[in-house]
Amino acid sequence: MELSLFNILDVLGTVAFAISGALAAMNRRLDLFGIFIIAFVTAIGGGTLRDVLIGQTPVSWMEHIVYVYLIGVVTVLAIIFRNKLYYLKKSLFLFDTIGLGVFTITGVETGIQHNLDPIISIALGAMTGTFGGVIRDILCNEIPVIFRKEIYATACILGALAFVILHRLQVNTDLIYIITTLIVIGIRLVVVKYHISLPAFILHDKSED
Repeated sequence: MELSLFNILDVLGTVAFAISGALAAMNRRLDLFGIFIIAFVTAIGGGTLRDVLIGQTPVSWMEHIVYVYLIGVVTVLAIIFRNKLYYLKKSLFLFDTIGLGVFTITGVETGIQHNLDPIISIALGAMTGTFGGVIRDILCNEIPVIFRKEIYATACILGALAFVILHRLQVNTDLIYIITTLIVIGIRLVVVKYHISLPAFILHDKSED
């Protein structure tokens, strides 16, 4: 596998989401098998959806077995150092946010490389960034973060939009990766810190009046 910034980010996102999945599984008191499954699907979920949608099969992790080994090693380390990770303030949120930012950008870049319409590339980035977390939350019997009031997918979309704009302006590609990844991560951190959320709409049942 070629060692480029794109691939480095892809590996970083895989590691972050694997840790996120492992921590979520341990929080739900799953057994060893459950921890590995949740870590694995969280790490490869978004990338798998991305590859399937663009018709790239076998998907990346099947062609590069190093991803499977990497997820396994990271999960073992997360289990061994679970107490240290537990004391790392909001560690699940932190690793989930890193994975979200990185995978969003790899998704957009993949869309651009395949000459997709900018809107489709943005959507591909958002799906790549969020789908692993959706699977994780569903398997852990939680409402996925993307469906709550908390801004999640919106951060992906804004970061992906910035990517497309900077790409059109012919900014250095590596610089675009770094800037837009930080945009997604930064937005996510800010909205959670200051409790910013999208409005929720509740259907009022008139029969209760």
